[in-house]
Amino acid sequence: MEDPLDTAVWRLRSRGCWKDAAELLTPRAADDASAALKRSAVLIERCMYTSAGWDAAEDALRAAEALALTDTERGATACERGYLAYASTLLGVRDRADEARTALGRAAALLSPDSPVRPLLDFRRGLISQHLAHNPTGALTAFQRAHAGAAAHGDTLLRSFTWRHLAAMAEADGDLPDARHGFAESLRIREELGYLVGIAPALAALADVEPDPEEATRLRTEAARLVRLLGGVPVWLAEQLAPVDPLD
Repeated sequence: MEDPLDTAVWRLRSRGCWKDAAELLTPRAADDASAALKRSAVLIERCMYTSAGWDAAEDALRAAEALALTDTERGATACERGYLAYASTLLGVRDRADEARTALGRAAALLSPDSPVRPLLDFRRGLISQHLAHNPTGALTAFQRAHAGAAAHGDTLLRSFTWRHLAAMAEADGDLPDARHGFAESLRIREELGYLVGIAPALAALADVEPDPEEATRLRTEAARLVRLLGGVPVWLAEQLAPVDPLD
């Protein structure tokens, strides 16, 4: 039976209300390693989407690390530490690439091969290969492994991310049919799950490989509408979709 707290946290998180979601978890996170990990993950996700709240995410992650006792718990917190460092590097806040690699390597050493956290770890290692190491071959291998692992563990949301990144790699290789299929699958999953903060990026990505100019415009317009609805989140997409002043 699903935990009502998890359901409430998901509803807030999926709508970009990360601070409220974290506050719901705060009482339980004081002495529960699992809740502390979830709270840190929520606040780290806020950093990735808003490029804000870094100190709060760092404090939450340190609290989760202090409560982690088993290899699985320590591996999961190391995975979050790597992702926080990756986000900081990617968004140009502070270069923490070495920290990201080290933390994800530590997570790999701690997590068992059949751990349900493994697919997420594989995905995040793929992100580092793709965006920090500029190693498309390594990224593709990691994303494919994460994609299969997410299916095996029933992690549908992660599948939306692996579809998206596999599609982006297909686009980079000039395989537009595969790219359209992957982006469309990512969008479908996010719409079905109600992951509102992730729908605009999926729409914009699909628009970039849509051959019909009118449909591409419709997709971008809908993405921009959702970004405005969420108050300019994700910040990086808001910048991409901002209208260009013809006098500039």
